[in-house]
Amino acid sequence: QVNFVVCQLFALLAAIWFRTYLHSSKTSPFIRHVVATLLGLYLALFCFGWYALHFVIQSGISYYIMIIIGVENMHKYCFVFALGYLTVCQITRVYIFDYGQYSADFSGPMMIITQKITSLAFEIHDGMFRKNEDLTPSQRCLAVRRMPSLLEYLSYNCNFMGILAGPLCSYKDYITFIEGRSYQLQQSEANGKEDTKYEQTDPSPNIAVAQKLLICGLSLLFHMTITKTLPVEYNIDDNFRATASWPVRFFYLYVSLMAARPKYYFAWTLADAINNAAGFGFRGYDKNGVTRWDLISNLRIQQIEFSTSFKMFLDNWNIQTALWLKRVCYERATFSPTIQTFILSAIWHGVYPGYYLTFLTGVLMTLAARAIRNNIRHYFVESPAVKLCYDVVTWMATQVAISYTVVPFVLLSVKPSFTFYSSCYFCLHIASILVLLVLPLKRTQKGSKNHESIQPVWSKKLEEENLLQKNSYSTTNNSFSQKQEITCRYQKLKQ
Repeated sequence: QVNFVVCQLFALLAAIWFRTYLHSSKTSPFIRHVVATLLGLYLALFCFGWYALHFVIQSGISYYIMIIIGVENMHKYCFVFALGYLTVCQITRVYIFDYGQYSADFSGPMMIITQKITSLAFEIHDGMFRKNEDLTPSQRCLAVRRMPSLLEYLSYNCNFMGILAGPLCSYKDYITFIEGRSYQLQQSEANGKEDTKYEQTDPSPNIAVAQKLLICGLSLLFHMTITKTLPVEYNIDDNFRATASWPVRFFYLYVSLMAARPKYYFAWTLADAINNAAGFGFRGYDKNGVTRWDLISNLRIQQIEFSTSFKMFLDNWNIQTALWLKRVCYERATFSPTIQTFILSAIWHGVYPGYYLTFLTGVLMTLAARAIRNNIRHYFVESPAVKLCYDVVTWMATQVAISYTVVPFVLLSVKPSFTFYSSCYFCLHIASILVLLVLPLKRTQKGSKNHESIQPVWSKKLEEENLLQKNSYSTTNNSFSQKQEITCRYQKLKQ
């Protein structure tokens, strides 16, 4: 953990230097690729020792597969190899060397590299093999029309800004940043058309970086002072289960899982700040002309803590991973896309049994929450007072359901996970199954008109500030529409 924090702080300083002295206006893309790759590999070597060779081996073999297989089937072979290599490394680390420990967890960066390898393979397949009219608008915007060079490939996978903690970004966004085409201003004219202009000076990320570093500091402070006093393991303590009432147990379940989240807030926000400090992550301007540095942001803390639905939580947690799951699995699945997506997510996360218990439980929770929301919500949105009560109840239910679902993710093993669920009599599992048996999954006619269009009372302002899109029916549509907007803009500019 100390190595990780030290390396990320070094990466932050390197990012400032990279933006200042190796700016695209001063340096060729070749030099920027070389420096970003070498710094990334150095950080990996410092943090993980010779385990860092796995990053190069996985990337190198995947690139070789892309070259020899060809664009028709490369996405399938790269997907199987990258995910298989990651799984073998996770099995070796967990069951041979270090069960339950996170020290020198080199599989963490490999998870991000696996996302990049598979994403790019699908994007090249879409851009160089499939017909343009067969692609969805999002696939068309992300499609890569030429094979990247080995240097570009290694730079994308192993650059110093994202090698330790990501986040995932599209290949086109990364290349656009390296080549210095990230900054342009779109102004909406009176006739509704957009006028694209190049900025004479790059917008400064300093304010965005400072704000994110402040969030990192607060998250780290919370983690070091509060988290250890509220261990998740206490939920399965024999004395606590025997003496505490049900309301107390569910309250402690909520606060203990809430206290476990700041370490993720710290790691993901710091990674986002590093990319911003290098000049990467700019997503244009809002209607007031304020710069937006959330192109590759991985979470929205306020929306997470005030989620009033399972979907709202998933929309704002680990956003880039949700985008990856949507692009490589959900959109391409031929049957049961929700189940396939959760299974892929479990495999990608690792080989601890707790991950599979969490994501299998997540399937039930997601389907049940969708059925309840589609069949019931429209009865409670006519009156502001009634809707406020509904939002409070759904917030409480969502937070308890999320906490109940992710307990095995934290406990990792089968025995303590089943101890927890059995102590709760599998109540939410049973309730979810009953909901699915009683309520139809299809959206009712009235519900379809109001579904997702009316936001929780306390989250309206938050969502306006973050310019979230309405009427999003998949777990990642909000974030993906932002991604589609910027990549389509790049495509038009290049043309």
